[in-house]
Amino acid sequence: MANLGAMFGAGEVATFLGLPRADLARIAADVVILGADGCTPYATVGHYCAGGPAAIRGAAAAYAANLSHMNFDIGGPVEGRARVADAGDLPVGPADGVANRAVIGRAVGQVLDAGAVPVLVGGDDSLPIPMLQAYAARGREIVILQVDAHIDWRDEVQGERWGLSSTMRRASEMAGVRRIVQVGQRGIGSARMQDVAEARAWGVQFVSGREVQQAGIGRAVALIPEGAEVVISFDCDALDPAIMPAVIGRTAGGLAYGQALDLIEGVAAKARIAGFALVEFMPAQDIGGMGAMTAAQLLAAAVGVIAQQL
Repeated sequence: MANLGAMFGAGEVATFLGLPRADLARIAADVVILGADGCTPYATVGHYCAGGPAAIRGAAAAYAANLSHMNFDIGGPVEGRARVADAGDLPVGPADGVANRAVIGRAVGQVLDAGAVPVLVGGDDSLPIPMLQAYAARGREIVILQVDAHIDWRDEVQGERWGLSSTMRRASEMAGVRRIVQVGQRGIGSARMQDVAEARAWGVQFVSGREVQQAGIGRAVALIPEGAEVVISFDCDALDPAIMPAVIGRTAGGLAYGQALDLIEGVAAKARIAGFALVEFMPAQDIGGMGAMTAAQLLAAAVGVIAQQL
């Protein structure tokens, strides 16, 4: 990829696709990318997704010289008429989840206060908790679309209530969350029967990975209210491990790349994507850079879809 990039004029870049660097103190962009190596550390695994944002940026670097070129996934260039910038990685650490949530929530809040759309890249899949809290703190009413192999409705794991298996349960407790639609669950995960029952009792609508394979993403898109503000929380393990091996728990039957893109575009066609999180990318599990390439391509497409709606 380095040689390919050099052929088309790409040099060394520090941001995603060579986008301008964003200053969170003076935001002058419509879409702001934020990276975070992790949010909730565990004694057993630590920040197991550390290096995820860097790996995804690295996979996109070869295309930095082609930012204004046609992206056939979205029918136009990534930025379109929007201003897109990358604020780099947030200063999170491997030991203090409370401090990490404060850092992430504050940064997302700065993006929202500037009238921009935050795009959070990481990092373990508890990153969306402080992201969603930033919307709640500002009285924003949102619909959450979670795309994930797992439902994340555990109340706690190893005594931790704000961690990787509790994201959607914590979201359900936040003010302003109008609806939660969860797409892609499959196989055996951390969810117990009681967790599923409690999610359904709250009002969650599930569209399983098997349903997507059999009937497509139509029902998932139909469950998104017309004109809603939607925050998409996309776990990399929602994708089929054949194209996304870089996850902590590979499970057969995931979404194809095209299905994921159709889902994102389908939401944007009837509602407004007000935030996007691409999380649980685990570099140590990648194979030949396949996962990083897929994540970078999906992130570029998602940013492009968001830019097109502005």
